[in-house]
Amino acid sequence: MTTRRVYAGSVAIGGGAPVTVQTMTNTDTRDVEATLAQIRVMAAAGADIVRVSVYDNACAEAVRALVDGSPVPLVADIHFDHRLAIRSVENGIAKVRINPGNIGGEANVRKVADCLKAHHVPVRIGVNSGSVEKDILQKYGGVTPQGMVESGLNHAKMLEKVGFEDIVLSFKATDVHKMVEACRLAAKLTDYPQHIGVTESGTADVGIVKSAVGIGALLLDGIGDTIRVSLSGDPVQEVPAGLSILRACGLRRDGLEIISCPTCGRTGIDVEGIARRVRAECADIHVPMKVAVMGCVVNGPGEAREADLGIAGGKDGKGVLIVRGQDPRPVSGDLAALLISEIRKLTQTEA
Repeated sequence: MTTRRVYAGSVAIGGGAPVTVQTMTNTDTRDVEATLAQIRVMAAAGADIVRVSVYDNACAEAVRALVDGSPVPLVADIHFDHRLAIRSVENGIAKVRINPGNIGGEANVRKVADCLKAHHVPVRIGVNSGSVEKDILQKYGGVTPQGMVESGLNHAKMLEKVGFEDIVLSFKATDVHKMVEACRLAAKLTDYPQHIGVTESGTADVGIVKSAVGIGALLLDGIGDTIRVSLSGDPVQEVPAGLSILRACGLRRDGLEIISCPTCGRTGIDVEGIARRVRAECADIHVPMKVAVMGCVVNGPGEAREADLGIAGGKDGKGVLIVRGQDPRPVSGDLAALLISEIRKLTQTEA
C-alpha cells in the first residue's frame, strides 16, 4: 500500500520508495570519534539511516560534527526536552524521533514544528508497548494494538494542529502479534509511512527470529517503509539481519543470494562450510546473483541450474559446477575457492 513520502536527508521514506534499513548507535553520543566510527561501520554494512541518542546539550552540540562526518542521514532520538530537538535540527540532523505529547504542551510543540518546517526535517512518532499513556491503558484494560494506535495518532494530531504533517509512525511491542496487529490497524486508519520493528526482541539468536516473523509478516502485507531489527549487543549485527529480511521478502536484490540444502545422508560435500566461506569472501559483491550450494545429485543439479551459478556434490567430495543453466562440469579440489572464482568472473561480466 502506498503511503505519503518524507525525506531523511536524501533518503526517501514512504510513497513507494525502497524500504530502508535503520540501526542505532550505542556509543556515548558526546564522543564524536567513537560514534562516527560506529556509524561508518554501520553504513559499510548496508545501513541506510542511523539513529543517535540525544539526551543532553553536549549531545545536541555533537550532532554538527556527527552529521558532517556521517556517510548516511542521522536521526536524533529525543525524549521530553523540546530544546534538544530544536538544537539538533539547527545542527543538521536529518530526522527527529520525538513524541509531541511528552515535550510540555502546545507551545513547545509549535516551536519544534516551526523549526522542523524551516529545515525540512521529518518526525518519527514512536509508540512502544511499554510507554502507552495510563489513561489509554485504563481505557483498553492494558496494552492493546488499538490503544497503541490511538496513542500514536493522538501524538500526530498535536503536530497536525500546528500545521506539520511530515510524520512517520511506529508501533513497537515485544509481543510480535500485538506489534503486527497495531501496524495493520494503523495502515487502515492513516497513510503516514511506518517504521516497523519488534522492540526489545532480545539477543540475536532469538531476536532475529522474532523480528523476521513480525517485520516479514508486515512487509508481505505491503506495510512498512523503513525497518529496524532491534537486538541486544553490537548494533552493527542489526543491519545484515534487516537486509536478509528484505531479501527474503523480495524487496532487496543486491548482492548474493546463497541457496544451500539442509543436507542428508546422501551429502557428498561440506555444504555448510562452502556456503559460509562463499558468503564471507564475497561480502563485497553487490551485483544481484543467486548461488546454489547443494549436497548431492538428487535435487542439486536442478536447483543449481535455476541459479546463476551452482555446485552439486558428488562422490568422494567431488561435484559438478553449473553456470547459467549450461551443462554440468565435473569439478574437484577446493570447491569453495572454485565457486568464489566463478562468482567473481560473472561479476566482472555483469559490470
